[in-house]
Amino acid sequence: MDNYINKKFVASYSGGKDSTLAIYRAIQKGMKPIGLITTYNTDRNRSWFHGIPTDLLNKISKEINIPIELIVTNGEMYRENFVSKLKSSREQGAEICVFGDIDIEGHLKWCTDVCIEAGIKAYFPLMYENRKNIVYEFIDLEFKSIITTVDNSRMSNSFLGKILSRDIVNEIEKNGADICGENGEYHTFAFDGPLFSNPVQFSTEEIIHVDNYSTLPIKWQQPKLTNFGCCHPEL
Repeated sequence: MDNYINKKFVASYSGGKDSTLAIYRAIQKGMKPIGLITTYNTDRNRSWFHGIPTDLLNKISKEINIPIELIVTNGEMYRENFVSKLKSSREQGAEICVFGDIDIEGHLKWCTDVCIEAGIKAYFPLMYENRKNIVYEFIDLEFKSIITTVDNSRMSNSFLGKILSRDIVNEIEKNGADICGENGEYHTFAFDGPLFSNPVQFSTEEIIHVDNYSTLPIKWQQPKLTNFGCCHPEL
């Protein structure tokens, strides 16, 4: 498909840097987003892989002005429920599903296969590009993201809570991990940048360690109300 202008799409949205950049690129190409779909882990009450709670997803949806729909699923029904949501998106007018995967063949095949099953086209805006160039582009576009999960077997959990910058990702690479984290070395949460009307406010909780992974949980930070001094009307 060479002409993408005005094609309606949904995107598989994790909340991380790669899916965010893929959505941005699709829009820049002239494609029209009608929604984002996010898999939601019923066992953890957070999104799969990037651990974003529903109230924070709702805030993201407001700031990027694109509806986000949840695929509420456990691991056993993951594929079936994903295909079902794609079929529903197709019925709502979506012609394409955008993914942020780059070059892991198993991931590309899985995404392509579920789209074929649902009768929708798969599109990978970042496919087979240089990983360093991709993460640099994300940073240089002034997107902001925080590292929320690391695989301790491949990089230090001292990177948790760091905001991605060229210096930080270069340090990740120097430590022997993939600069883009495409192999699962780290996950991010994108909270500001060209897609956002305003930065998404969030706070972090205590680090959780499970097996080889360390996670910095995030939650929506409700803005504090300012007391401007309430005056009673004069009688």
